Formats: sequence, structure tokens, C-alpha cells
Amino acid sequence: MSALRQVQRHTDDYVIIDRGPLGTRCARLGCMPSKVLISAAKDFHRRHVLEREGIRGAERLAADIPAVMRHVRLMRDHFAGSMVEVIEGLAGDRLIRAKAEITARGRIRAADREIEARTIIIATGSRPVVPGGWERFGDRILTSDTIFEQEDLPHRIAVIGLGPVGLELGQALSRLGIEITAFSMKDKIAAITDPQVNAAAVEAFSGEFAVHTGAAVQVQESGDGLLVVHPRMEVAVDAALVAVGSSPELAGLGLENFDVQLNEAGLPQFDVHTGRVEGLDVFIAGDANGCCAILHEALDEGFIAGRNASTADIKGFCRRTRLHIVFSDPQIAIVGMDRGQLHDNGDKFVVGRADFAGQSRAVLELHAGGLMHIYARAESGRLLGAELVCPDAEHLGHQLALAMQNNMTVFDMLQMPFYHPTTEEALRTALRDAARQLPAKVAPAELSLCDSAPEPPLS
Repeated sequence: MSALRQVQRHTDDYVIIDRGPLGTRCARLGCMPSKVLISAAKDFHRRHVLEREGIRGAERLAADIPAVMRHVRLMRDHFAGSMVEVIEGLAGDRLIRAKAEITARGRIRAADREIEARTIIIATGSRPVVPGGWERFGDRILTSDTIFEQEDLPHRIAVIGLGPVGLELGQALSRLGIEITAFSMKDKIAAITDPQVNAAAVEAFSGEFAVHTGAAVQVQESGDGLLVVHPRMEVAVDAALVAVGSSPELAGLGLENFDVQLNEAGLPQFDVHTGRVEGLDVFIAGDANGCCAILHEALDEGFIAGRNASTADIKGFCRRTRLHIVFSDPQIAIVGMDRGQLHDNGDKFVVGRADFAGQSRAVLELHAGGLMHIYARAESGRLLGAELVCPDAEHLGHQLALAMQNNMTVFDMLQMPFYHPTTEEALRTALRDAARQLPAKVAPAELSLCDSAPEPPLS
């Protein structure tokens, strides 16, 4: 859709081919239904603290899983339906509802039509990966494509993979009363690279459901269910939610007919700044490129591909500051460069720390716990990145991304107001901690609040 809007600015000689269903992956299968489920689970989980707040009767609450899943689908259909209307309105009679097959450079077959195109934009999205052989377990294997279609859910579910999808859905299902056992082949979860932040995350989630990291698992049939075998334990479950990643949706598209080399994922070489496939008038955008399956990144890639596919003046575009958010509880955010990248690059940096165990807003909302690390360049104090697992990480992450996008330093951010009591005060704590570790020569002589203030500046 983002690509289409750019194409429409430059030409009316186009078609858009989509085999359906329409409605965007985000609205139908990803962002929106998962957040509806998370919201319902969070509301139900809140019952555990109501007694402490003087609110009685929470012990009589119950989660009706079929009713919850109906609610998820109802909300999902609302969002997806709205997106269908937008797509149909944008594309009009230029929308071809069929599977596309590239037959040669500049030639596409769609249903009974043969289309010649000066340029082609590939934005076919991605699909969940299911390890080879696991398909034989049938509907006992769930993915993000199928879980929201379930009218009911079994009592025991293994979650295999603790990236954003596995972590978000696993925690939500656990909070709704389903017995969850979660596994991650990696030691670190949810793309975290900082060992201390990861330890805080594992500790937080292990308090709600069983978490096993650092080893791959095998899955076997066991009666009507499954047996998940880990090197240190095994567990019988009714089904497994597989969340080990996604792969570009390219099967049957005919990329081999471009006569260019494809990698093991079936992708040709392309330039991330222009979206252009090397040596071809072909552009690739969104989850289909296998780079960063996040909606705002896909929107940017669609803009780049649509603009460059429509004009002769192909330009490279600078990408935005990285912002990665997991809507778990506590939330997780990774902004800019993570600690692993900084180490790999040999960057010299200081780490500003804020512990949420005693953070005033988190404490008064009975939500204390978590950790924030911000990384600043040792020579200048410029913010480089952050990793955090804490309340309101989605909002703190946006503030940090804005600061990094504008090349701000620790001292620039310390000039901002920090209202009390807010979780943003923890950001000030981390900034002050980083500032104390920076050389004196890095700190500005004055922290001017505004050009017209006659009073001495605050620090």
C-alpha cells in the first residue's frame, strides 16, 4: 500500500496483483489480533493485585477462552475489514485478485492475463517458519497464522521460540490460565543482547510460566498430544505454538526466471537503501526482503520501492533509527545500536543504568521491576543505543529513538523536563548515571534552558 501510494504520484499506468486475502498481515494475523489478546490477558491478570488495592471479589473472575477468542476475531475483523476498504479504494479497478507468476524479465502472468511491466515491485510479505517434519503433527502445531482462528485452546501448550511473537502470545495465554512451557534455542530472548537486561527479562517472565533457554528441542507424538524433549527435561503438551521466525513468501513467484543468483532464502541480491534488485528494474519491500519484519520499516521500504520504481532517478534513502518493541509485560524495547553491535564494532561507550525495582511510578502501580541500559559514546556523550525491559518501554523507546535520530547527547536529554511521578524519571536516572561516567571535558559548561533565560542554568 505504501508503494502503491508513491506509484500513483508518478503514473497511472500500473496494476496491483494480490491473491488475497486482503487486509494486511498486520491487521489479520499480527499486530492487531495479538494486541487484542494481550489486552484481554492483561485485564484478567490484574485480578492478582486488586485485593491489595481494596477491591474485593476478584477470586470469582474466570477467563472463558472461547469467548476471548471470539472477541479477538471480532476486533481483528474490524481492523482487517477497514484495511480491505482502504486497499480497494486505493487500487480501484487496477486490482487483480490472482496469484502472480513472473515468467521472464518484465513479464508476469496473473490468472488468464499476461502483463508486461517496465518495473516490478515485490511486496509479498512473509510466513511463519515450521521446522521440517513438524507438519505431520497437523493441527497440534499452531503458528501466528492459525492461532487466532482457534475457537478454543487446549490446556497445555508449549511455546517454541521466544522472539516477540512467542513471548507476547506465550505470556498472554499463560495469563488466561493456559499452562505454558516456553523454550528458546538461544540464551537470550526477544533480540536482547545485553546480558544483564536479558537476565532481568528471563527472571520477570519465569515468574509467570516455565522458561527454558539455551538449547534446541525435539517434538514427538505422544498419544493425542505432543512430547517436547529438551536436553534437561521433557514435557507433555496438547499443542505447540511454533514461533521460531518467518521467511519471505516467495514460493511459486518465479524469481528464478529473472536469471539472477538467489540466496538460500530464495532472495536475489538487493540494495537496502534503494530497494532495487541488482541488475534489474525490480524492487523489493517489506517482509518479503527478509530484513526487518516491522511495520514502520515496511512502510518506509514501500515508499522507497514505489518512488524508485516510478522514476528514472533512483535514489538511496537513509533509514530511521532502529526501534524494536515487544508488547510483553514488562515491555521490551531495543533502540539504535544494541550492546552486541557496539562490542562487535569496537565502540567505546558508557552504560547508564536505571533499576525499576524502586521506581516510584512503577511501585505505586504495583508494577515494580525491570532494567534500563542506555549506551552513550565515551568521547562525546552522544546516545548510541538502549536496551530496556520495564513498564512503558514502548514510550521510553520512542523518546530515545527521537533523541538518537537527532544526534542528541546525554546532556541534551538532561535539559528536558521530567514530570513527577512518571516512568520517564527512570530515563533521567539512566542519563545521570551515564553522565557521571563521561569525561569532564565532554560536559557542556552550561546547560541552557532557553536563550532568553537570564537565570543560571540547571544541571
